[in-house]
Amino acid sequence: MRKVFKNCRAMDKRCYDEYGLTEDILMEHAAGGMANYINTHLPDKESILIVCGSGNNGADGLVLARLMKFNVFSVKIYLPFGAKSPMAKLQLARVKKLKYIEIVDEICEADIIVDSLFGAGLNRALGEKNQDIVDAMNDLNGYKIACDIPTGIDENGKAFSSVFDADTTITMGARKESLYTDEFKDSVGIIHRIDLGIRYNHYTRGVPVDSYLLDMDDLELPTRDFSQSTHKGDFGHAVIFAGDMSGAGIMSAMAASRFGAGLTTVVSLDKYPIPIYLMNKETPPATSSAMAIGMGLGSALDEAYVEKHIVDSRLPIVLDADSFYRDDILAILKQKEREIVLTPHPKEFATLWKHLTNEDISVSDIQSDRFAIVRRFSALYPHVTLLLKGANMLIVNEGEMYINPLGSTKLSKGGSGDVLSGLVVALLAQGYSAIDAAIQGSLAFAKASNAYKGASYSMLATDIIEQISLLEGE
Repeated sequence: MRKVFKNCRAMDKRCYDEYGLTEDILMEHAAGGMANYINTHLPDKESILIVCGSGNNGADGLVLARLMKFNVFSVKIYLPFGAKSPMAKLQLARVKKLKYIEIVDEICEADIIVDSLFGAGLNRALGEKNQDIVDAMNDLNGYKIACDIPTGIDENGKAFSSVFDADTTITMGARKESLYTDEFKDSVGIIHRIDLGIRYNHYTRGVPVDSYLLDMDDLELPTRDFSQSTHKGDFGHAVIFAGDMSGAGIMSAMAASRFGAGLTTVVSLDKYPIPIYLMNKETPPATSSAMAIGMGLGSALDEAYVEKHIVDSRLPIVLDADSFYRDDILAILKQKEREIVLTPHPKEFATLWKHLTNEDISVSDIQSDRFAIVRRFSALYPHVTLLLKGANMLIVNEGEMYINPLGSTKLSKGGSGDVLSGLVVALLAQGYSAIDAAIQGSLAFAKASNAYKGASYSMLATDIIEQISLLEGE
């Protein structure tokens, strides 16, 4: 689990004030880290074009040009607006003292294209010339690297116009939230962080943070190794409500059973064919320890049933899909003592938000400002754990946010979300807290989908369930 920051201004200021470092020193380390990445990961490349802006991001690029020339690269610099910041002027003067670094008058092909136009400091729409430059860089065939953050994206993860499409983004000092937006996941590419001449723990020490990046090292699968004497009751009883589209609830129950729930019951008023390892009841069994509702539910349960068996039960619960369209089920959100996990996709979240605030919000509004919207939700319902699905799953509870960037496009198929809900309720049934169940369920979900070896278009929700049985911890 790694810290993610809005920006690095406070950390950079500490470097100047407490450690006696200068902009020049930090810049040398930033460019040195980029040069090391290029030499390590792209050893077969021979030429590089560095497109530099007139400010400090451009100055980073100018330092990189100097370092890459020392590494016997063919180096070209495109500096369309000259050097305007003091650091850019200083670095350009140093570059000009070297022979054989060519400053060109137009964009040209190279093995590596480095975007060093704006970085994280962008706070306005790109002008027409800058847009043309970004578009021209995107049309080149070379391997594309963004310096700190692709040009066109601001520190809030929004874009005003064209965006540089990087294969790799090399970000300086610390990870920024803006690198983990769904809308620009393809533009950011691989994210690589580099130090700035000071150890990361010293660089970030004492700076408040409420966002964390999850990786597979954080996955802790449920285990039964703690004792040689256990029985099914030790691992909880998951209940999944099935309704009008029964397949969704049944798949969720299959996932819950596969992920370690000692018992799993499909609760429905109608009898459906279900796998032999699942049970079927019309009401939740007395031994139930967690429940999930909404997957394919429709209008199968009336308000009296919902109030008696679901709202009043106070068991840990996952709300998904059709839950967000039903006021009677959403009454659960008022229960501050209950472990609650919500797992909406953006369209479902728009419906949920309208119910909670009477504010209309579009899917595009949500996708363009996901971090802000989940924080607004958590401010209203801090006790509830929200897992907003997407290319980067966002999980928030008590104001703290966790970013899971590990999913796959293989998951873009009906039934995948039902499986995720089943994984989360399985962990709730086994005694996990809501936030831990959401984090671990999302990690297992991502790892299982990535492990699928078939064609990217072919994975079914049931394939994820099968992969769950094969997972091993990192």
